[in-house]
Amino acid sequence: MTKVLTNLEPKSLWAFFEDICNIPHPSKKEEKIIEYVKEFGQKHGLETETDHVGNVIIRKPATPGMEDCKTIVLQGHLDMVPQKNNDKTHDFEKDPIEPVIDGEWVKANGTTLGADNGIGVAAALAVLESKDLEHGPIECLFTVDEETGMTGAFALKPGFVKGDILINMDSEDEGELYIGCAGGVDTNAFFNYKEEPAPEGHVTYNVEVKGLKGGHSGLDIPLGRGNANKIINRLLWQANRELGLQLVSIDGGSLRNAIPREASAVVMVPEENTGDFEKLTRDLEAKVVKELKSVDPNVQMKASKASLPAATIIEKELARKFFNGVYGCPNGVIRMIAEMPDVVETSTNLAILKSDGKRIEVATLQRSSVDSAKEDLGNMMRSVFELAGAEVEHTGEYPGWKPNVDSPILKTMKEVYNKKFGKVPEQKVIHAGLECGLMGGVYPNLDMISFGPTIRNPHSPDEKVNIKTVQLFWEFLMETLKNAPAK
Repeated sequence: MTKVLTNLEPKSLWAFFEDICNIPHPSKKEEKIIEYVKEFGQKHGLETETDHVGNVIIRKPATPGMEDCKTIVLQGHLDMVPQKNNDKTHDFEKDPIEPVIDGEWVKANGTTLGADNGIGVAAALAVLESKDLEHGPIECLFTVDEETGMTGAFALKPGFVKGDILINMDSEDEGELYIGCAGGVDTNAFFNYKEEPAPEGHVTYNVEVKGLKGGHSGLDIPLGRGNANKIINRLLWQANRELGLQLVSIDGGSLRNAIPREASAVVMVPEENTGDFEKLTRDLEAKVVKELKSVDPNVQMKASKASLPAATIIEKELARKFFNGVYGCPNGVIRMIAEMPDVVETSTNLAILKSDGKRIEVATLQRSSVDSAKEDLGNMMRSVFELAGAEVEHTGEYPGWKPNVDSPILKTMKEVYNKKFGKVPEQKVIHAGLECGLMGGVYPNLDMISFGPTIRNPHSPDEKVNIKTVQLFWEFLMETLKNAPAK
């Protein structure tokens, strides 16, 4: 693969990032990048360990004169979110990511870039390789499967990490220090159904919602972008009630932590109501375009007649209950933090709707920096779907990370940043899941912080990382290591 990032600074970090792009590493398929990191540690003669789930830790001794500093753990996750545009042919388990320089940004050709968290991983590798950085003892922790459930962080055992300070490099705004994050829980509903013979005198349609921006279901949730699942169900619900629409299949969204950009359904409409259905689709598209014009102006809703009639439909009463459950399902921001009114406290994302011939799966993700509010919202989702007749489960719960404004590493990094760049960085709480919450439970004495370069549109094919901020991120990291607190 042609190298396109060779001339970017810092060269070492970008070289490692390009290597990472060449190694397929979607969530739950990180075997190749795990092996790459392990071989790197062994090649450089560094103490390297792997645990039972694939987390890797590499230890590097202090440079002369800094042996009495606290051990800093640099942490990033090895997996990436696999999302692509519909017109892009790409196998995330086999094909490399194709990075592209676009002005001040690096993005990918039609797919997610994996700067989340490939830049953090690349920075850790560059620190480990460097011969001229000043630093105390270092551990670099590379976790697996962060994006689909934080499996790696959940599996960490006492003693695997030995350091005193954890610097998570998975935040996405340069000049900001994150000292807390939201916890999360998945609420999944299942509508079990039997297929019925397709009714006579009906016409089959393919319905599509597309053109939405999507994005990260935590970071981008306050932007008010359209949710393809909610939009398509709005049409199906109304047409079912007014025009006798029947559902054949549905497929919306693909990732629990991404706002769904596209959704499709196969439906059947009584022949005498086809004109009204097509008009309803056009009218609703116009309404949605008007509603979302300032945040998602390219949304499209189309209904086209299928070339072949459907043979079966999802049983009618079950489909009606499903439409009602999805319509009543909350989505978006639920509450802001009272003390920080610009920061989301609690939210929920209707992530996936998918039928498979036997059941319809509904996957949602609730986030909150208040654990009791997260639990309450999860139960709200449960009640909606149980009322609609679904089986419901909660899975993948992880805690939030409670802010510590008296953190010693926070004090150090604010002073370092101010001295280096002439301003004090902002301290924030992020409305997204960071592994810090889980690691704080396993290693309660860790002093933790999170930072990173500026990344936009993570979890979508529009993901991009700002080149200049990667340099600033690197310089800040080097100065922080140089000023590591004493034991």
